[in-house]
Amino acid sequence: MKNDFFELKAHGTTVKREFVGGLTTFLTMAYIIFVNPDILSKAGMDQGALITATCLAAAVGTILVALWVNVPFAMAPGMGLNAFFTYSLVLGRDDVTWQTALGVVFLSGVFFLILTVTGVREKIVRAIPLSLRLAVGAGIGLFITFIGMKNLGLVADHPVTLVTLGDFSRPVVLGLIGLVIIAVLTVRGVKGALLIGIIGTYVLGLITGEVSFHGSPFSLPPSLEPIAFQLDIVQAFQLSMAGAIFSFMFVDLFDSVGTIVACSYQANMIGVDGSIRKIDKMLEADAIATIAGSLMGTSTTTTYIESASGIADGARTGLSSMFTALFFLLALFCAPFIGSVPAFATAPALMIVGIFMFRSIGEINFEDFEQAIPAFLTIVAMPLTYSIATGISLGFISYIIISSASGNIKRISPVLWVIGALATINLVV
Repeated sequence: MKNDFFELKAHGTTVKREFVGGLTTFLTMAYIIFVNPDILSKAGMDQGALITATCLAAAVGTILVALWVNVPFAMAPGMGLNAFFTYSLVLGRDDVTWQTALGVVFLSGVFFLILTVTGVREKIVRAIPLSLRLAVGAGIGLFITFIGMKNLGLVADHPVTLVTLGDFSRPVVLGLIGLVIIAVLTVRGVKGALLIGIIGTYVLGLITGEVSFHGSPFSLPPSLEPIAFQLDIVQAFQLSMAGAIFSFMFVDLFDSVGTIVACSYQANMIGVDGSIRKIDKMLEADAIATIAGSLMGTSTTTTYIESASGIADGARTGLSSMFTALFFLLALFCAPFIGSVPAFATAPALMIVGIFMFRSIGEINFEDFEQAIPAFLTIVAMPLTYSIATGISLGFISYIIISSASGNIKRISPVLWVIGALATINLVV
């Protein structure tokens, strides 16, 4: 049955290869189970419930893409998007609660689904310059690394210079050791380097007495009740939230498209004409997973680039995704252990993820200042203003102004003018 449904023979694969691929994908992205609750809990949400929401959102999204699209991709709450949720939207604004932020995530998913089904998504993709798409990824990477350093205590606030080097306390030293572990394992191509680094740092914390844990590491999953269906759609559906909704849509759109393109090439899912088979269904699944995740109580769910690691290990169908989802469901019963992992153990993973995202900067042509200036402003504004939305807004606005003043106003499509207007509203309101 599974052979017929997932078309294993047609894809030249076996159950064993799909299992290994699914396990590899899970190991490379399992760090999100530790990191996502750590980030979102700072917005005032219950950490135990977030562990359950993270695992369930990953499982539901991954099962959806497995059964509906039959591709070896996995989903989970996205890095960068969770940081935007907490640091830019909730902590960055006095008038936004985490309930309203969940409403913003829900609406962004609904609008993203509508845009995908109606074909408007393709027009948006074509309208936005490649340099700005790449700059957003790089800027979020820099922002996440900064958050990691701050959570670790490596960077501290300063009344004159704003930031400075923090004290080398024991947790900071342990975190730096964890950073070295992850870096070395990553360089050596070890699968699950981030997860190994988090657990290794946690063990060092236990040995040195910085972490204490008693009782069983296993239990029934924490209740979702504190956060499930708590989203405030009414408060999210107002003009002042337009920029935030657009920012979530924009980041999710290009994060998903970039991931799907990269993984599709690796899985040989590209047609002769260069088209990607089933890409519309993949993006629709991504949007539906985001809507479902917001109802459970977590930030935007998106396709994970770590899926490429499973594909490299032989995954070719949705069966591998089913195995990945199964491992996320099993992780639900490890909540006591996951909840005891300290910030200094997860911070190094944030810093390395930031590096992964920052790699896109190499594809930006900084010799062309019409492209370079908006891209640069996008990248540096995110960490310096502590806001992904501000970086995106400044990037679009500066691109439109510079292109218009340079006599290249024809390069700006009507869609980009609309995006620029939304970006201006985001900054002004």
